[in-house]
Amino acid sequence: MAEASDVRQASTAGIERASGISWDEWVALLDEAGAEKLKHAQIAEITYREMPEHVSSRGWWAQGVAIAYQHHKGLRIPGRSSTGDFAASASKTYPGDKDAALTRWQQVVEGQDSFGGVPLEEAPTTSATEKWRYWRAKLADGTRVAVTISDKPGGKSTVAVQHSKLASADQITTWKSVWKEVLAQL
Repeated sequence: MAEASDVRQASTAGIERASGISWDEWVALLDEAGAEKLKHAQIAEITYREMPEHVSSRGWWAQGVAIAYQHHKGLRIPGRSSTGDFAASASKTYPGDKDAALTRWQQVVEGQDSFGGVPLEEAPTTSATEKWRYWRAKLADGTRVAVTISDKPGGKSTVAVQHSKLASADQITTWKSVWKEVLAQL
């Protein structure tokens, strides 16, 4: 089981800055609500209700509080999703808008039939919304890769890679390294 020390201080500090609520207050609030015995979604409902209205991206921060609490209480191993699998992530700021970043990502990965030595199961797909650009791939080992791109101020964008359905925490470091190498080519 994870221990309280497994909660990254940077995560809890970010939660405190965004919410204006100290980490100790979040823990006390969730303990009082019996969150140690609840599923992730139920904890996230509590944190969303308690998240101050002024907080931008309340749902995202509520999820972050719920995950950090689960790590803090040893209910979830860092890197493990609520469904039990593991995920690796990496991101980079790109010096252009989201469309330019997606185009560059596609140029970098064009023609690759495998990543980290694992073949693609099928051709990657792309999609877009007003705020986001996506690139997704299924790998032959059953894992999934989702690249999410969004604009940042100053004409820049964020390119974030999430590699999910990993079988163990041991794979996280390896895959983070793979995706950081790809991102470095942007």
